[in-house]
Amino acid sequence: MPRTKRKPKDNWSHSNTPILGNKADIFKLTQSGDVWQFRMWVPNEKKYIRKSLRTRDFQSAQDQAEKMVYEAMSDIHTGRKIFGITLQELCDKYLEWRQEDVEVGNITAGRFGTIRTQLRHFMNFRSPNLRVAELNTDSYYDYANWRKKEYSKAADVTIRNEHSTINHMISYGYREGLCHFEKMDFRKIKIRQDQVGKRDTFTLEEYDQLIYFLRSYTSKKHCPNEEERLERKLVQDCLLIGSNTLLRVGELWQLKWGDITKITQDFDETEQAVHLVHLNVRAETSKRRASRPVITRGGQYFTRLKSRSTHTTKDDLVFTEINSPKPLSKKKWYLHWKNLMEGIDLDYKARNVTWYSLRHFGIICRIRAGNRYAEIGKLAGTSVTFLETHYVHYDEKMLRTAALKNFSVNRDGIQE
Repeated sequence: MPRTKRKPKDNWSHSNTPILGNKADIFKLTQSGDVWQFRMWVPNEKKYIRKSLRTRDFQSAQDQAEKMVYEAMSDIHTGRKIFGITLQELCDKYLEWRQEDVEVGNITAGRFGTIRTQLRHFMNFRSPNLRVAELNTDSYYDYANWRKKEYSKAADVTIRNEHSTINHMISYGYREGLCHFEKMDFRKIKIRQDQVGKRDTFTLEEYDQLIYFLRSYTSKKHCPNEEERLERKLVQDCLLIGSNTLLRVGELWQLKWGDITKITQDFDETEQAVHLVHLNVRAETSKRRASRPVITRGGQYFTRLKSRSTHTTKDDLVFTEINSPKPLSKKKWYLHWKNLMEGIDLDYKARNVTWYSLRHFGIICRIRAGNRYAEIGKLAGTSVTFLETHYVHYDEKMLRTAALKNFSVNRDGIQE
């Protein structure tokens, strides 16, 4: 049976109506029925802007079209490209620009890594090959819902931070003439005060359990490979140093031997010997971009680590690959953390217990020891207000101690 010859689709335009002195025109297509279409030639980019006006009413179509012409002319006069680059290209340019901030010390390398991760999530929401010109302010309105349900079930605080980074990129694109709007509109996220900066940490019993497990984790019996065992011992010392110095993770992992000015021995109030380490946190590694001197416990762990290290000049990092001056990779840090948490049977993912929790644990211990918030704030490089808001999580024993405090009244007034 002979095949029927296919008829070409009849998609001729009609009802062409020039607007604003032939700067653009509106028309209808036979295939789209009575819906008005918009078309405008952009000489600099040698392309037509084409868009459906989604209305059958002539006056509404004309009003929309004139508004689009004015917006396009504004973009052209200010040097912004109408068709422009892809979303991936915008992201790459933005990251290249932020890399300069790392080089001049405006942000830390750790912060740059966070920005890069946030934008990686953003690129997974839609195709990175989308043209920026195809987007509008509402294109990612439901990004938060997707992050919660479809992709890794992110927390509200995390998503809000990503919103901020995304809009910082869009703002950069707008200034550079790569984007035709200044920011994106996202679905509002309401966050309770107790959700902000909320991190879990170890109980005293869990921390003791971790220290005990580290002995077997770093033993020759459980790790016969010498290089692997040395790496585990480095991780062990890093963990102990982190919980004693209260350093942030970025400050800890970027510490150099030259930052350690001296290690001394002193005695605490119970006459127990204490090894104090005097170190300087460099501004380029600090979250607050300001250097600070620190004197804390834990000097013996630096001494022990240095005795095993092969690269100990003042410019060498404290925590490196074994037999190499290169920093230990993040992949290895997190693999060891996973091994340790599983070793003590701690559901660290559900509780959000991370390397950062060592700082949190150290601060809680200083509070338990009776240090004033001002002292802890100076040591940890944070404000008293921030400590009160984010770090004061009294356990049952601390509450009981506070409740048992008493006072008496004499003729001179209240007296504890």
